[in-house]
Amino acid sequence: MYSTIDEANQAVIEKIKNSQPFLLDVVPAKSVIPELNGKVLLHAGPPMEWENMTDPMKGSCVGAVLFEGWAADETEARKMLEGGEVQFIPCHHVSAVGPMGGITSANMPVLVVENKEHGNRAYCTMNEGIGKVLRFGAYSEEVINRLNWMRDVLAPTLSKVLKLMDGGLNVNVIIGKAITMGDEFHQRNIAASLVFLKEVAPYLTIANLDEKTKHDVMKFLADTDQFFLNIMMASAKAAMDASRTIEYGTIVTAMTRNGHEFGIRVAGLGDQWFTAPVNTPEGLFFTGYTQDDANPDMGDSAITETFGVGAMAMVAAPGVTRFVGAGGFDDALAISNEMSEICIAYNSNYAIPTWNFQGTCLGIDIRKVVETGITPIINTGIAHKQAGVGQVGAGTVRVPFGCFEKALIAYAEKMGIEV
Repeated sequence: MYSTIDEANQAVIEKIKNSQPFLLDVVPAKSVIPELNGKVLLHAGPPMEWENMTDPMKGSCVGAVLFEGWAADETEARKMLEGGEVQFIPCHHVSAVGPMGGITSANMPVLVVENKEHGNRAYCTMNEGIGKVLRFGAYSEEVINRLNWMRDVLAPTLSKVLKLMDGGLNVNVIIGKAITMGDEFHQRNIAASLVFLKEVAPYLTIANLDEKTKHDVMKFLADTDQFFLNIMMASAKAAMDASRTIEYGTIVTAMTRNGHEFGIRVAGLGDQWFTAPVNTPEGLFFTGYTQDDANPDMGDSAITETFGVGAMAMVAAPGVTRFVGAGGFDDALAISNEMSEICIAYNSNYAIPTWNFQGTCLGIDIRKVVETGITPIINTGIAHKQAGVGQVGAGTVRVPFGCFEKALIAYAEKMGIEV
């Protein structure tokens, strides 16, 4: 028991700052997530059912059913999903996170990240690259073929490479380097993805693999600017889950959305979700698309902002500000300064050169959010509201204020404070 809320919050901060995420392996999801037995799919955001899913998330479910071979075609897959034959579980409930729709099935490979300071693990699927991809709701033959290649070639290859590294790959080192190279780890991961490639390349050359496999994997990693995002997500999840062991405090330990509801968790309130209807991202759109095409906000990738990177660290990534519709450097600086008003600390592990080497802001406090009215901002890709179209832009979105209001009332009730 902590004598004050601030003391408990400081313990949460120390748990996060002291986290030591290491990428250990890439394995089939069912081998580390026992809940993925039978016809079960994981999804992003707080709990939800098929009927409340937006079209892109439904498309991702169709793709996962086809990938697993549960159905022969789209019609059969949709009949199965609409008939309630598939069980849905939030990724967050099984130590996992998933980008955009977050749909994860038994035979999809997941990254295994261990927080060596605390001993817990977290999981995330790998980044598929750009274009028609499952996470944005596409489920064509091209999408399924890529998922098959990731399962059969990419995952076993990276597993072999990681096992050649003594103790796995230290993720903190990559984050520390890449934040000085212009990444904020949600919309911009170019530097971190290249540093990751630099780390794995020597081991890839000596691994017991044929030359075509080495070439194909090397090219995929070189072409996939956002590959590190999913490693960042699992690392942030491992850190934030460790901080949830502090059973008091007002620090947000998870932020996530599913296209229907936005949900947050708070250190002192355990597994409880505090939800409100999601907002729709605003930003810049690819040629031919407009704001009217945007799908409501979705994805577990806001775990990065919970951890203090992503839009919270916008000042670190001037190169991405125009892409997410944030204007210029002054706007990026203003966003990070504003976000620091609702946080209680800075993470000295990740010093930002463009912020006078101040660390990333850390520890979103529900009390500060409610007091100031400032809600966290999130960098995000924007999916087309129709399944199969894919990403149509990138931008930012605010967390709904109602999540924090509900959480603060619940916290007060827990502490015996009359509201």
